[in-house]
Amino acid sequence: QVQLAESGGGLVQAGGSLRLSCAASGRIISINAMNWYRQAPGKQRELVATITSGGTPNYADSVKGRFFIFRDNAINTVYLRMNSLKPEDTARYYCNVATVVGHYWGQGTQVTVSS
Repeated sequence: QVQLAESGGGLVQAGGSLRLSCAASGRIISINAMNWYRQAPGKQRELVATITSGGTPNYADSVKGRFFIFRDNAINTVYLRMNSLKPEDTARYYCNVATVVGHYWGQGTQVTVSS
């Protein structure tokens, strides 16, 4: 079993920045992709950013150029740096990791951007 612990959410004004962290622990055999999703009230969960085990990132169009995902494989941690935040970025952000035995989710961290 893999546990994910997210941190770094909070309240920020539009134009501000936050950095989310997600640390994986437990029976970690091999982590492939590490991902950040978000879900706003009344909306479906959407993929925000993903990074392969080799470090190749990919982003949703809505966050390209503003959000940056990176990982530290030595400590099984993935980060999401969010710049130029907009009110429409307000959501609960979830960490997700893909391993050889399945996908795991964190509990989420709330990000609220005020206008």
